[in-house]
Amino acid sequence: MRLQLYDVIPKLQPYIKLICTMDCDEAADTHHIRVLPDICVELFVNYTSSPVAIIGNELHKRSIITFRMSRPMDVQMRKGAGCLAICFYPGMAYSFFQVPMHTLTDTTIALSDVWSGVSAEIEDKLAGICNNDERVNLVQKYLLQQLISDKKDLQIAYCLNQAQLSGGLVSLSKLTNDIGLSQRHLSRKFQQSVGLSTKEYLSVCRFIHSLNHLKKYPTLSLTEVAYESGYYDQAHFNRDYKTYTGHSPGEVVHAPHILY
Repeated sequence: MRLQLYDVIPKLQPYIKLICTMDCDEAADTHHIRVLPDICVELFVNYTSSPVAIIGNELHKRSIITFRMSRPMDVQMRKGAGCLAICFYPGMAYSFFQVPMHTLTDTTIALSDVWSGVSAEIEDKLAGICNNDERVNLVQKYLLQQLISDKKDLQIAYCLNQAQLSGGLVSLSKLTNDIGLSQRHLSRKFQQSVGLSTKEYLSVCRFIHSLNHLKKYPTLSLTEVAYESGYYDQAHFNRDYKTYTGHSPGEVVHAPHILY
């Protein structure tokens, strides 16, 4: 598998975390990998005649969008596959797709389901281009065309920022007090634009924060990682890992097929 990162144009930088190309030119399909939740929506635009990947037990032949919010996904790239991957910041994909995010949480759908007509047009143009730099430029132009509005929901943006800065440890009551909304109203707004309730989002943020500790501090014990990540006890830590990865924390650390 060959990966290449590309610059995001300034107009899209508030929305897009990264853009890369993925080319699988091995003689055989890649091994199964388990990709853990990252509360981000990801778009994979196919520019070959090969299927993009098998996700779960389903073969996806054309361009897809994944909504990996709170569950892991088992992925196998197909030989000959080539695609351009766009990862949106949490809550930012809604500006391009205008689909209630909670209706698609933890699913993978065809790009054509939300960009009818445009999806096939993009794929046809990309297939006729041999240079990945040009492919990236073209897809970013299409993204700009699909951008509904460049006005952010400032209340959601504030809550997302606070969740990120605190590693998911900011309290729900503090967020609602800061922005002047009820918990129910804020949760509805989160489900619409992010895909999870506020409480669920904070929980996944804390889990992701703990994964960062696992990577950065490999000498720490799992008990120390749990404490440093804000978990009250080891049982809650273990339970979250079972929910979000399907494995215990120790299994996540040592499993070569788990990507985080």
